[in-house]
Amino acid sequence: MKMFVWLFIAFVVLVVVFGVSVFNRLVRARNQAKNGFAQIDVQLKRRHDLIPNLVETAKRYLSHEEETLTRVISARNHAQDLQDSNKHQPDSLEHMALFAKAEGMLSKALSQFSAVVEAYPELKADSMIKELMDELTNTENRIGFARQHYNDSVMFYNNDREVFPNNLVSTTFGFRPLSPLVFEDREAIAQAPIVNMG
Repeated sequence: MKMFVWLFIAFVVLVVVFGVSVFNRLVRARNQAKNGFAQIDVQLKRRHDLIPNLVETAKRYLSHEEETLTRVISARNHAQDLQDSNKHQPDSLEHMALFAKAEGMLSKALSQFSAVVEAYPELKADSMIKELMDELTNTENRIGFARQHYNDSVMFYNNDREVFPNNLVSTTFGFRPLSPLVFEDREAIAQAPIVNMG
């Protein structure tokens, strides 16, 4: 009888130790993913801050491209408003979809703006435009790296919370799945340019 009691106590202790270990690992993984998202936020703020300077500088050359400039500023304002008005919620699928859509529209508008810059040699030669475009390119690269880090962290966290027996702990303590962040415009990807070699 004593042996049974000791075995039962040992089993309970093992279950508690296992549960605490899984809980702590999930907390660390979730916090790492949220930190990754905070890094994306910093880079997006930087991008949002660069755009008005870029558009203002380009206005001197592009008075007849008002629609392109307006589209860039409108997309930037929408994305920035979303960033400023909401505390980002990586565990909200709806919020992340809205956030990704706004930033995707901004990326598309910036791509169109870059095409316009390429079409005007005098604009492309302007040292201020060149400096701002280089800074924007650098920021876009940082956003890409931060997004990749965040998405990897989300994948590891989601995998860790879903595998058995971890899912028993994650369900019991309300660890919700996190959403990866994808900015690509699906239409643009589907309509990739065709290169004619002949």
